[in-house]
Amino acid sequence: MSDPVLVVDRITKRFGHLTAVNELSLSVPRGSVYGMIGPNGAGKTTTIRMILDIIGPDSGTVTLNVATGGDRSDRIGYMPEERGLYRKMTVEQNLLFFASLKSVPNAEAHPRIDRWLKRLDLSDWKKRPVEELSKGMQQKVQFLTTILHEPELLVLDELFSGLDPVNTEIMKDLLLEMRLHGTTVLFSTHVMEQAEKVCDAICMIDHGNKVLDATLDDIRSEFGRNALLVEGDLPAASLKTLPGVESVRSDRRRFELTLGSTADVHELMSTIVGLGYVERMERQRPSLHHIFLEVAGYKGDTLAQAEAGDDT
Repeated sequence: MSDPVLVVDRITKRFGHLTAVNELSLSVPRGSVYGMIGPNGAGKTTTIRMILDIIGPDSGTVTLNVATGGDRSDRIGYMPEERGLYRKMTVEQNLLFFASLKSVPNAEAHPRIDRWLKRLDLSDWKKRPVEELSKGMQQKVQFLTTILHEPELLVLDELFSGLDPVNTEIMKDLLLEMRLHGTTVLFSTHVMEQAEKVCDAICMIDHGNKVLDATLDDIRSEFGRNALLVEGDLPAASLKTLPGVESVRSDRRRFELTLGSTADVHELMSTIVGLGYVERMERQRPSLHHIFLEVAGYKGDTLAQAEAGDDT
């Protein structure tokens, strides 16, 4: 990684008595995929809006190191969580309009549009009004409006919202491909496993505060304690009392156990089998979901309590 394309230094934003973002600092390496993750209401969207100078911080600074000359905003692509396509206009008209806002001449925009529509299996919808497209298709068109000008920095707020599993995988592959071509990607999500699959580094935010900021490799090394994944019909209360089990996170029939350094894994697994029906059991590293709950101090069994409310 080379010099950072973005440096955020102790930015704070308050709305009345609410502190949405509290002295947040982060640095996004050039040519990386960097994720801001946290539950709804954590302050991710507010942070993105300050980065893009849509709103100003009450204190702190934001430094963007993108190419100079012309309009600097032309070097940035931004996809907000609130989508903004013109529903009565055709797909092509929307794409040409947004390309023009980023100073892309029509002569360059047309072949780019055709290439990307073919890539995302949308060519047959080129002349159709946006309102006739499914939500997932509209999401892909919105993404194209963000990248047609070939930005140096791509900022995506909840990119995967509304996408089915197939299109989610397509978008993940595109992000990784764009990184290989030098684009820096900053995206926010409240779904931890999305970040885990594509990010080089992440910043975890909770209630406006940074709770973790590191590369995925460093996080896996720091939180490399044994975890045990168990699926089946088992009593969560009994799992929590087993020797060597430090914590248990559950989601219906899925249990993620964090094990202490003195845990006898083989004996523990034998004991669990005797507690009820076990469909699956395997050792693994703790997930980002589990790590977030640990570092943010959530004591409940699931992330549901953390995800209450709208993002800010």
